Amino acid sequence: MNLHGDARAVLEGWTAPSADEELLREEFLEHLRAHDDAMWRECVPGHLTATTAVLSHDGTRVLLTLHPKAGMWLPMGGHCERSDTSLGQVALREAVEESGITGLVPLEGPLALDRHKVWCHPPHSWHLDVEYGAVAPPEAEAVISDESLDLRWFPIEEIPELSDEATRRLARRARARLATA
Repeated sequence: MNLHGDARAVLEGWTAPSADEELLREEFLEHLRAHDDAMWRECVPGHLTATTAVLSHDGTRVLLTLHPKAGMWLPMGGHCERSDTSLGQVALREAVEESGITGLVPLEGPLALDRHKVWCHPPHSWHLDVEYGAVAPPEAEAVISDESLDLRWFPIEEIPELSDEATRRLARRARARLATA
């Protein structure tokens, strides 16, 4: 199965935890039906992306990056690449690349969906973000990548104001998923 097919299967099989996310799920599936290139940055109206909330081994903290373009503390995530075979793989690859942490253990997902305006195609386009979680090993040491201004662990209940509700929701859901894993 190719990445486009994986995205369809993931979204068709996912039960949205809220009415708003059910509308997003349907919107994402319609976008996939309408655009053969929906997985790639070149898709002008918008494209699917994947994000991961990286939790500490005990699930009490989340690793966030100070995103240079957004100017906010956000989870790791980004665009699909031609070599990717699943959305879960995209999410994990981005988390490893942006955190420098190997040995991340993915949580069963996706955990959330989010649509946000970006500037891949001026004046703007959309990231249709499929969001996951992963757990870092106990001895994990994060390393700032070229894609970040800073990288820090935050207690899940103390995510800075210079963030957004989607980040807070994803971190809480990842912690809840870890607790039931």
